[in-house]
Amino acid sequence: MSLKQVSIIVDNSEIRVIKHRNQDYICLTDMVKNYGGDVAIYSWMRNRNTLEFLGVWELINNLDFKGGGFETFKKHVGLNSFHLTPKKWIDNTNAIGIISKAGRYGGGTYAHKDIAFEFGSWLSAEFKLYLIKEFQRLKEMESQQEHWDYRRFLTKVNWRIQTSSVRQILIPSSNLPVNKQGIVYAVEADIINLAIFNTTADDWKKNNPELAKSGNIRDYASIEQLTVLANLESIDAMLITQGLNKEERFNQLRVEAIRQLTALLESKTSLLPSG
Repeated sequence: MSLKQVSIIVDNSEIRVIKHRNQDYICLTDMVKNYGGDVAIYSWMRNRNTLEFLGVWELINNLDFKGGGFETFKKHVGLNSFHLTPKKWIDNTNAIGIISKAGRYGGGTYAHKDIAFEFGSWLSAEFKLYLIKEFQRLKEMESQQEHWDYRRFLTKVNWRIQTSSVRQILIPSSNLPVNKQGIVYAVEADIINLAIFNTTADDWKKNNPELAKSGNIRDYASIEQLTVLANLESIDAMLITQGLNKEERFNQLRVEAIRQLTALLESKTSLLPSG
């Protein structure tokens, strides 16, 4: 099933890209907006070279491909009566390179990027070049996002440890009503923000209004800062269980933040995995 949908702009058209079978599929329906609509897809599919390409792609990538259906189509290709649609191709060959999605907003014909690029060549060489360029830009952006996700992952496990201590120890002693208990979590998060970034989340937003539109203080932290942040969350949980008050916890966390950040920055060793 599709995992997510993003878009790229090619020749002034928004073209959807989805994940299917953990592979990138590009919307052919969007690609033909300026080329006559779905009729262009049907014309392309009834071409002998296209049929050969689709068949070979499936033979290489699809263990469940029905070669008999493919051979039947090959016998009729070139005849004036020959007509092939994505659905007919899928139903008769169990193809996976092309998929047809129903729906008002996410619907349309999608094809694996290998096939979509081939279709782009058929539309025009210029279109294919722009398509590849924008698709490459998308993959570079996704690569950067994966890097961001990896950095944020550093804080997730220890964040649960910290919030567990807040829930079990600080919340009961706060005597706050349920709808106000989020304040305790926010205060504890800001103790760590102050220890590492020397500012609270709210103050950072006020001082960085443009950056705040697309993220928060931790989204723009360095890999070293997030590594230390993860460590401090675990330490903070321990200090909470020891019964230290906010000022005492902050003082110890601040000292530890400075020590760890200094050590990491002086080591000059990348914390990111290679490859």
